Amino acid sequence: MSDPGNYAGSTDRSIGQLVAAATAEMSALVHDEIALAKAEVRQDVKRGVIGSAAFIAAGVLLLFTMPMLSFAAAYGIHNLGLGLAWSFLIVAGAFILLAALIGFIGLRKFKKIKPPEKSIASAKQTAAVLQNAKPHPRPAIEADAILRRSGSSLAAGKGVESLPGGDKAGSVARSST
Repeated sequence: MSDPGNYAGSTDRSIGQLVAAATAEMSALVHDEIALAKAEVRQDVKRGVIGSAAFIAAGVLLLFTMPMLSFAAAYGIHNLGLGLAWSFLIVAGAFILLAALIGFIGLRKFKKIKPPEKSIASAKQTAAVLQNAKPHPRPAIEADAILRRSGSSLAAGKGVESLPGGDKAGSVARSST
């Protein structure tokens, strides 16, 4: 293989440099998309934790305070002149309303959790770009010139057209690797 500096347009980067640059850029792109997804998921996890804490608080409130407070409130209402059964019923209704309010707050927090939309959109955009990306073939004239300069056996005897695959640029790329 001859020195790439002898070719026309030697200021261009070599294939190895292009592959290295493309690999580095792809790695950076994937890394950035993962970081974006982590940030979005972290935000949604915070919302989920707050919603869960509200549901837990509602449950703890119902389990531990209801028996003690309900007896105290029911007997307090009974001392005002209302019957004992009605007093207990009023206290139970108040606790149910309080638990429903706390549960509603937790439900609102859970509904705010969304999928990582920015990450999904970015990944779809990247996939669309990569699907449309095609290698840029070299012109046939440049391929013949490269073969002649390199002293390849393809230029001397066989000819580029006789190789399987048909196109000259593809044959040059395959013969140089």
